[in-house]
Amino acid sequence: MGAGKTTIGRQLADILQWEFIDSDHEIEARTGADIPWIFDIEGEAGFRQREEAVIDVLTRREGIVLATGGGAVLREANRRHLHERGTVVYLETSVERSLERTARDQHRPLLQTDDPRARLTELLRQRDPLYRDVAHHVMTTERTSAREVAWHLLQALGLR
Repeated sequence: MGAGKTTIGRQLADILQWEFIDSDHEIEARTGADIPWIFDIEGEAGFRQREEAVIDVLTRREGIVLATGGGAVLREANRRHLHERGTVVYLETSVERSLERTARDQHRPLLQTDDPRARLTELLRQRDPLYRDVAHHVMTTERTSAREVAWHLLQALGLR
């Protein structure tokens, strides 16, 4: 959360002249409901089921830059589809930076807690090994602008 997936993804798509898709926005468009509402009504399990179906469809497309929600890696099917059907970049950032970037964001159900730092720390502990397992490339977003990260990604991917 707060690593810059959407911002950097948009920059990368713009440079490549590809379509940018955010899987969370796609879920919202398909359901007509926002993510917090889906979490409230269906719980995280219901949301993850919807997410898996959307990622299965989206990873079959070509010429797109896809940003997934940070928890997409929790399902083995998502990890498999992402890794086998595309090139996955893990945008790595610290808990401190994630806190800075998400401090005022009320649209993140998993951070609606009394201790967002503890929640982010636990999420990173659980997810970091999964991110590393599925990723073809790991890139830090700590102190670099989105545009710079996008250009570094192009170089790493051999597209520039």
